[in-house]
Amino acid sequence: MGKKARLIYNPVAGRELLKDNLADLLDIYEKAGFETSAFRTTTEPLSAQKEAKRAAEDGFDLIIAAGGDGTVNEVVAGISPLPERPVVAVVPGGTSNDYAHALGISRTNILEAARCIYKEQTIPMDIGYAKSPKGKRTFVNIAAMGTLTELSYRVSSELKTIFGYLAYFAKGAELLPEARNSDVVRITYDDGVYEGEASLIFVTLTETFGGLNYVAPDSIPGDGNFTLIVLKTNNVVRIANLFFKILSNGQHVGEKDIIYTKTSHIKVESLDEEPIKVNLDGELGSMTPVEFINLQQHIEFVADVDNMASQLEKGNENSEHLEDFKKEFFNQIEEYEEEKGD
Repeated sequence: MGKKARLIYNPVAGRELLKDNLADLLDIYEKAGFETSAFRTTTEPLSAQKEAKRAAEDGFDLIIAAGGDGTVNEVVAGISPLPERPVVAVVPGGTSNDYAHALGISRTNILEAARCIYKEQTIPMDIGYAKSPKGKRTFVNIAAMGTLTELSYRVSSELKTIFGYLAYFAKGAELLPEARNSDVVRITYDDGVYEGEASLIFVTLTETFGGLNYVAPDSIPGDGNFTLIVLKTNNVVRIANLFFKILSNGQHVGEKDIIYTKTSHIKVESLDEEPIKVNLDGELGSMTPVEFINLQQHIEFVADVDNMASQLEKGNENSEHLEDFKKEFFNQIEEYEEEKGD
């Protein structure tokens, strides 16, 4: 009996590139030895998740998540609870396409990403669960909390697509002053407990977030650990400097205003009256109190293993323009502070 693949695609992702190239994508997987069929996601909630679960239960050997990071999240959520889970391939069609990058495949060329199947390389990846009183939710890349989390989600998709990480400057100076309203939290992790202010909390499974490389530069796929990153300061200038250290290819690691540690288990509680929103892979997914559980090497992904290590050496794109943008960024912050003082 031949191998079967199910391509689950978001028809509006990537400016409809997936829909326009559907025949070529199917042909690539057919040539790789898979009898391949396609499912077009609908506006029904969790459309991709339900189809992924159905395909896995029907014995498909490969499920192709074609879309943005949200589509990858849904496909994984669909198969993660099952005792027998198919291999997953990713064809990036979103804005940041962080997970495609983590797998060493092209973020921008969907056909090149699909052809990765010809290399016959896979890697077992950790999957995260966020467990709260509202239930348990899956994430594949990052859980994010805190005031500064909004910085990523309020930068328009169009700006990210055109300018990459430089799009963050469009909103950065406007949003950083909001960090003064930081949350008061208790965070329990393998090496201890932190109680205090936090303007940002990241729980990551890969090195990349929001199109930024080196957020967690020493991340090791499948090691059973999260990278916990907590920004403890609410000082605008300190936050801005730390932000630029992230852009400077991982120079934030070891800074005194940051907790940066590896841990297999995390619990985050709000010590304020209001719970804290938890974004999972770019979407609102939970609320505090929340417990993060790592399912080590839970799902096998098609990857370009040869490229995964070498791409870390490239750093963030457009880094040669960083100093110019840094100067302009701080000028905007100063202008904002002056206006607030008038």
